[in-house]
Amino acid sequence: MKKEGFDFFQNRACEYFPCHKGVADEDFNCLFCYCPLYLLGDECGGNFEYLPNGIKNCSNCTLPHCREGYAHVMNKYLLIAERIRKKPRCMEA
Repeated sequence: MKKEGFDFFQNRACEYFPCHKGVADEDFNCLFCYCPLYLLGDECGGNFEYLPNGIKNCSNCTLPHCREGYAHVMNKYLLIAERIRKKPRCMEA
């Protein structure tokens, strides 16, 4: 995959780098340090689990941190926008 310059970032000075196992250090992308897909719940496409208390645990997910992850996240942005779009007051129930 060709790097465009805006689709890959590393912060090797971070005390947690790399924060997930399963991606080679040279391919580890820190761009989405906090995953924007978290709010999509089970529609994010990543490897997650729900803990007994209902919290989504993404510690086994490398999707936003691999080189292909940028394209996946960008392809989900319309769904994210749909979820957070504010409805006009006249449409609220």
